[in-house]
Amino acid sequence: MDLGSLLLRTVLIYFVVFLIMRLMGKREIGKMSVFDLVISFMIAEIAVLVIEDTERPLLDGIVPMVILMAVQVGIAYIGMKNRRIRLLFDGKPSVIIADGKLDPEEMKKQRYNLDDLLQQLRENQIARVADVEFAILETSGKLSVIPKEQEESGAGGGKGGEADEQGGQDSAGGSGASRKADGVQHKPVQMKLPASYRFETLPIPLIMDGKVLDQSLERLEKNRFWLKQQLRKFNVSDYKQVFFCSVDHKGELFVDVRKKQ
Repeated sequence: MDLGSLLLRTVLIYFVVFLIMRLMGKREIGKMSVFDLVISFMIAEIAVLVIEDTERPLLDGIVPMVILMAVQVGIAYIGMKNRRIRLLFDGKPSVIIADGKLDPEEMKKQRYNLDDLLQQLRENQIARVADVEFAILETSGKLSVIPKEQEESGAGGGKGGEADEQGGQDSAGGSGASRKADGVQHKPVQMKLPASYRFETLPIPLIMDGKVLDQSLERLEKNRFWLKQQLRKFNVSDYKQVFFCSVDHKGELFVDVRKKQ
């Protein structure tokens, strides 16, 4: 293999791909939709094939890459004028949380699980689902989180004194609220949990999709009997009624009940 020829082809293809990506617009860097991702992968694959096969004419790689660029730019331009085309290729955002309540059906439709949700909430510095006004799964896969106002969050059970005096009133009608359970609000704070568990996985999930996480209960030094007692305060009698249940570092229990079908 001629190293000089390989070096020249590599440098040339690099600048061609760089120019094509610049012509495709900053949208490629800031937001990678499924369509954008497919185009980028195809361009990268063609570039590799041309570099590896030194016997192949450079035009065999450059022409397809230019065509792909033209397709992407053309569809992007048409999408600016036609919203239907834009939605067809880019899709539309999905509301995962609304007013502190999860939407299990939308999560299932998007194949978006609770572990992904909790991770992205932590990345947004959100400790509790109840503190979220809206969480929107963008077409790029990024979760946009709009937290509740401070006063609103406090009304939902963030201020222990007021919530306890009012009998732990449920701001969301009892089906998906965050509330301090009597006698529990200070207990989790006193628990000696491993630092890695306490700070990397908060809030601690107790029930996911109707299934009790016994390992989490064991780490909290609690059992299913204790959990069932807490759920009764939310008018829940069966674990299967619960889509998601968690407890934060303040001991506040969050319960999201499945919609009755």
